Amino acid sequence: MTETAELNTEHRHWILIGCMLAMFMAAIEVTIVATAMPTIIADLGGFSQFGWVFSIYLLTQAVSVPLYGRLADMWGRKRLLFIGVSLFLLGSILCGFAHSMTWLILFRAFQGLGAGAIMPLTSTIVADVYSPRERANVQGWLSSVWGVAAIIGPLSGAWLVQHFSWSVIFWVNVPIGAIAMLLLARFLPSREQNQATTLNLTGSCWLMICVTALLVALLQAEVLGFWLLPFLLLAVIAAWRLKHHEQRADAPLFPLEIWRSRLIVAGNIGNLIIGASMMGISAFLPTWIQGITGGTPLQAGSALAMMSIGWPLASTLSGRLMLITSYRFTAQLGALLLIAGSALLLLLRSDSSIMQAGFTAFVIGTGMGMTSTTFLVSVQNHAHYDIRGICTASIMFSRMIGSAIGTALLGAVLNLNLSLRLPQADDPMQKIMSHESRQALPEATLHDWTGQIASSLHWVFVVSLLIALLTLWVAWMMPRQRPEVE
Repeated sequence: MTETAELNTEHRHWILIGCMLAMFMAAIEVTIVATAMPTIIADLGGFSQFGWVFSIYLLTQAVSVPLYGRLADMWGRKRLLFIGVSLFLLGSILCGFAHSMTWLILFRAFQGLGAGAIMPLTSTIVADVYSPRERANVQGWLSSVWGVAAIIGPLSGAWLVQHFSWSVIFWVNVPIGAIAMLLLARFLPSREQNQATTLNLTGSCWLMICVTALLVALLQAEVLGFWLLPFLLLAVIAAWRLKHHEQRADAPLFPLEIWRSRLIVAGNIGNLIIGASMMGISAFLPTWIQGITGGTPLQAGSALAMMSIGWPLASTLSGRLMLITSYRFTAQLGALLLIAGSALLLLLRSDSSIMQAGFTAFVIGTGMGMTSTTFLVSVQNHAHYDIRGICTASIMFSRMIGSAIGTALLGAVLNLNLSLRLPQADDPMQKIMSHESRQALPEATLHDWTGQIASSLHWVFVVSLLIALLTLWVAWMMPRQRPEVE
């Protein structure tokens, strides 16, 4: 089956719905589990392992994303997506039966392995069945899935936990995934492979070692202490070995066409920057609202949800804007919005309203939605069918690595400032975040700690702004072309 035949396939709307359902299943998992974690911990115990419930999911997902992307180019999108969805659903079912935190973490690893296929392959499949001109608009529909999931996830998670067992939050994925698989099994055509190709196992092993060591070092930096350095060294050695192997491999994991294309490299760098910049608001805006202004978790979540609303709206708008202007103009406009939103973080004060915080999150979300969609669509339109899977996967892989780097970097900036400003305080951040501990503090101490922590968070926002400024440079690397002329 040729690429043209796939672009002219019928029933494309059913394929799109199937992909959106699969993506929704993976997207809602993040927010719905976070809401239910207090109940899960109360039942299973193991609070010390709390962070690994999320870290292991991100780790296995990040490791598997580029592998699925490459395999999809070699063995077909449909087969690999079904493997990924099956792994995700198996992990979901097993999570609901977990009787300890250790088993829950193990089953979450299965979920992450499945999610590693769902995110890049659904986007790749949609790119396969729509023309370059249409992809810009359709990617906006896919982005809207994240906005819906960000709003529905916490609300549905709280309701399910209140009225049913916490296991239901995992099992609710099963009917959604089953419907998605039925739709894609019925309407998505399978592409025949002209030649048999085997996976580069040596390169895959070096990639997994590199990514695993890097993510463990970044996500567990505070816990590892001195052991952080050996993990970073292992990541560097594995990366060097991967590069050396890829240059000589007959079937490299990352084809040379990727590194030779300025546009594809720029798209990956752009998403790396977006991932890092995103953590400035995702991780630290709720901290500001609850710690500095004394807001509730609901208020913090509501403000942050505005980013998830702005993202799909801007993504849809960028699809239309690309068609009448160019990739470069759309990416530059998104970069300016992201920079403006990051600058607005510096205007937050202890008496700032939730409306101001929400507006700031919305502006940042519009910037991220516009830039990320432009980078993705430009890369998909530029890449040939035979490497489109790995190119799409590399874009999402770069954003995940960027998020991990941003979390570690901005967390280090916060901890350094706190150690300099409040050297004698014992875990001041935790005490002002807890309502009971906050009320127990003397008024003078609370005022002093709040001021010092606010100054520390402002430095986090300064670094986040500096990261956002880099998106303007990447946007300039985009071509002055429209999707319809390719």
